This record gives sequence, C-alpha cells and structure tokens, in this order.
Amino acid sequence: MARSIKEIQDEIIEQKNEQPELVGLNSTSKVSVWRMWTYITAVAIWSLEKLFDLHSSEVNSKLAHLKPHTARWYRSKALLFQNGFDLLPDSDNYDNTGVDESEIDNSKVIKYCAVVESESVSRLIIKIATEDSDGLKPVDENILESFQEYIAEIKDAGVAITVINYLPDRLKLTIRIIRNPLLLDAEGRSIRYGNKPVEDAIKGYLKLLPFNGNFSVQKLIDNIQQVEGVEDLSIDEALTCWIDGTLQDYGNWESIDIHKVPESGYYTVSYTDNDYKSIISYE
Repeated sequence: MARSIKEIQDEIIEQKNEQPELVGLNSTSKVSVWRMWTYITAVAIWSLEKLFDLHSSEVNSKLAHLKPHTARWYRSKALLFQNGFDLLPDSDNYDNTGVDESEIDNSKVIKYCAVVESESVSRLIIKIATEDSDGLKPVDENILESFQEYIAEIKDAGVAITVINYLPDRLKLTIRIIRNPLLLDAEGRSIRYGNKPVEDAIKGYLKLLPFNGNFSVQKLIDNIQQVEGVEDLSIDEALTCWIDGTLQDYGNWESIDIHKVPESGYYTVSYTDNDYKSIISYE
C-alpha cells in the first residue's frame, strides 16, 4: 500500500540528517529550497507507489474474474453472452472478427446477472435481467433459449445450472408518515415542487440496490427519513411475493422481517396496481 507523501518526505529528511556532508542543510523553513526538493521527490515516489497499487488491484481483479469454476467466472461469461452469435468450435469465446463494435455491444442483452449456489441441492443458480427505458425486466423467451444453450456449451461438465429469468419480485408496503404541513400536503405532495418525494425516495432506494442485493427495511426507513417534510414514519407492513416456478405465476405473500434478497434479483413497487398496491398515508 502506498505511503503518504508526509511519510515519504519524513524518511528522506531522516536519511539526509544522517549524512555529515549535508549538515549545512538545516533550515527549518517549509519553503527552503532543499525542503522543496524533498517534497517534490516524495510526491514522485508517492505517485509511483499509487500506480503500483492500482496495477496490483487490476491484475487481482482480472485473475479473480478469469479463474474458471467460480461463481464470478460464470457471471462474467453470462454478461459476455452475444445474442445471435455462434461460439467458436470447442470454445467459450466468440469470433468477432470484422464485426462492428456497436453490433457487438447491442448483442450483449444480459445487462444484470448474479450467480449463487443453491442452499438445498448441488446446483448453480444464474439470475439474469435486461433493461429498457422503464427499468429492469426479463429477457424475451427466444433470447432465453439461446442463453440457456450458451450456458450449456460453456459450463463445466457435471455442473447443474438453473437460469432464473423472472418478472421482478413484488414489494407491497404499508407506511404511515408524520409530515410537516408546511412542506408536504395531505397526499404527500411537495408543496413547493409538486412531486411525491416519499415515493421518489422508495424508488431511489430500490434503484440503488445492487442486482440480487439485500433489501433492508431499516435502510429504506433511513432513506425516507431524509425526505424534506418527513418528521417521523412507521413501516407497518413490508410484504413480498415472487414467481413460483411450478405455477409460472406469483406465489403467496411473505412478510419481510429485517431483510430479503429478491428471488428474481430485483424488486418492483406500485401505488396503482391493485394486485400489489403499496399504501402510504400522511398524518
């Protein structure tokens, strides 16, 4: 790890003080010429040490992602999937010779991926999603078929894999807000700006969650409490449901006690859809 500039400069000065022929360089002024040179040298050494740290970090990161037989390797490969392209014979790579860079980028339709090990059986679970202007969503069925064939081609022999390409887990919240009437009206609108900042805060929290990230009730509360005009709040209920693979439809609602990782990898919340309408009341 790179030392600080001061640590390096102090070491240079210490070495200077041990040289009898340099005893004349004894000014204590910070702007003396010899001190300025020790500072310049220290900055140069510090810059080099920072570059070494950066290089080491990049090398370690590449090695971690390139190493086969790990969840990181499978995730990297999933994100490299190119829809409409064939693999090189006996390879897990594509031949992109002569293909325009924009076409390659457009073919990489898997925008989000998480790879986890099943807790009950020996199996890898690959969760995927793509995106459009409205946010995250599953990939189309024809793309899913191609992706599953791609994974079957590149996976290690004997490794069982399940691909999850589900609609988002639904999140249903019941929240009571104690508001400042000078800033928020009875419907939760900002008197000054006309938006609904509590709903914006919830949306912002979900957007910042990493794919397959852990939804935390307390962190959602912390996010809402930062909204101007919110004096206090209570999340009376936080429920979630997700696609049941056997039913191919949403299953039963379950309460989120402290936190919950979404089965699909991501959440959706609504204030209008009666199937999973969240209710925010303002007092």
